[in-house]
Amino acid sequence: MKPNTVRPIAIAIIRRGERIFVAEGTDDVTEQTFYRPLGGLVEFGERGSDTVRREIREEIGAELDNVRYLGTMENIFTYNGDPGHEIVMVYEADFADQAMYDRPEVMANENGTAPFPAVWKRMADFGPRTPLYPAGLLDKLTEWGAATEERRVAHGSSRRDYGRPAFTEWAD
Repeated sequence: MKPNTVRPIAIAIIRRGERIFVAEGTDDVTEQTFYRPLGGLVEFGERGSDTVRREIREEIGAELDNVRYLGTMENIFTYNGDPGHEIVMVYEADFADQAMYDRPEVMANENGTAPFPAVWKRMADFGPRTPLYPAGLLDKLTEWGAATEERRVAHGSSRRDYGRPAFTEWAD
């Protein structure tokens, strides 16, 4: 991250029932494990929806379908002792390859850095000891999810009509 710079990023929310697909990371200064949806920096001239497709392809070699804009958040944070500021475009998407939903973990790689795990995590499992970043995303997902469900019910469509696969929950 460049200091004193606001970074535009786009992230992908990929759901499987009550779980979302997230990267697991650790802040080396605080030694806290955290989770964040996959995505990355929006390149000049690139649309946010294209960013999430590119980033997922680069990080885990997967393709996305049904990419839908949910909203935008501002994220001011500290990571590894350094301040950061991001404008975060949040998209919901589906994996094009249905087999991705059966993989409990995928090793991801970003720009030649050390591989990191991406996992399915229950939304109810996020909290102060296992935060989901950007801060406030969990509340927004609940809000946006309720709005999506209201639209689905109002239009009498099934979940598949909104591009979300109908998957059953895994038992832990």
